[in-house]
Amino acid sequence: MGRQMCLRQMGVNQKGIIKSVKAEGELGRRIRDMGLVPNTEVMVLGRAPLKDPVALRLRDFTLSLRNNEADFIMVELPGE
Repeated sequence: MGRQMCLRQMGVNQKGIIKSVKAEGELGRRIRDMGLVPNTEVMVLGRAPLKDPVALRLRDFTLSLRNNEADFIMVELPGE
């Protein structure tokens, strides 16, 4: 089993598997509607100059996510 961390803490080019989404209500629904659901592999492609937002690659698309949204997503880093 790998190490778990918040999505915001992942580095550029780092891959992880989403384990949980802690957001409730409208924000939680919006995050899940974007495809950020448990057991989905996600990779951090890059960050804006001020570190917010973060660009993610999941499935076959690229997604931009604010850090305050990324704080609600827990990921597991495989092989660590």
